[in-house]
Order: sequence, then C-alpha cells, then structure tokens
Amino acid sequence: MQIAIISDIHDNVWKLAAALEGLQAADELICCGDLCSPFIVAQLATGFSGPIHLIFGNNDGDQFRITQVASRYDHVHLHGELFTGEIGGMRVAANHYPDIARAIAASGDFDLVCYGHNHAYQIETTGNTLAINPGALMGYDPLNGVDIPSTYVLYTAETGEAAGYRVANDEIRPYL
Repeated sequence: MQIAIISDIHDNVWKLAAALEGLQAADELICCGDLCSPFIVAQLATGFSGPIHLIFGNNDGDQFRITQVASRYDHVHLHGELFTGEIGGMRVAANHYPDIARAIAASGDFDLVCYGHNHAYQIETTGNTLAINPGALMGYDPLNGVDIPSTYVLYTAETGEAAGYRVANDEIRPYL
C-alpha cells in the first residue's frame, strides 16, 4: 500500500500535472491543504483515480466551491481541517499546520501524521509515529521570497519507508 502525500499546491497546475504522473503507483492520496482554487480539485480528481483525502489550509479561499467540486467525484473526500482515519491498516491523521501535527504525533495515537503550511520538506519520527511534511508542490517560499524545490512524498505502509520526490522541469527525481 502506497500513500502519496502532497501539500501547498497554490494553483500551480503545471507542477501538479507533473507530480500526478509520478503518483500513479500510489493507492491513496493525501493533500494537506492550500489547494487555493476549486479547479485544482478537478485536476486532482481527474489525474488520480484512487481515494483522495483533502484537508483545508489557510489559502483555500473559496471553500464553498471547493466543496462543490469535490462532491462531483466519489473518490474525493473533503475532511475540513483535520483527517483522522485508517489507510492500509494504519492510523493516519492529516492537517495543515506543523504545530498541530507535532502535537498529534506526540500523542502516539497515530502511525502516520501528515501536514504542510510552512513549505519545509521534513520527515521525522516521534515515538512510533512518522510525521511527514511533503514540502510545497508549488515550489516557492513566500516568507523568504525564493524558489524552493517542488516536492512530494510516497509512503510505503508495508515497509514504513517514506521517499521524497522533486518535480523539476516536468521530470520527477528522488529528493533527499
């Protein structure tokens, strides 16, 4: 069972299109917020056929229309600001904010916690919980006003391994 984890798309349809090609081996997809516009939901839904779990971030301006678009696709599940559930026999939580994710991971109630927001790619272990920030798919750090790698993560449940990937020039490359 592979879980694709993305975050902070910020309407970058080009990076999302390239990433979706690299995500095809995944069984499920978690997006940790900041889709931005409703059309991103349609791009995700038509580009990935497995279950998609969407979380709202702080830059999802038209949540009403995002919700409308998500409701058109049976495999798209909009969870508001927090997703908790089971994927592949694992207890999974996802939200947008690092501080909340770290607190959830510290609880020990979940095997995998996913988050985004700060655009910082990070994989860390807290007790028996793996916390993953896949970085910003958009490829920009607004706090420092600089381009950063466009990244996402593929997590393999059976092995507990998380592998980062970079979208560069419409190619997918391992990211370490």
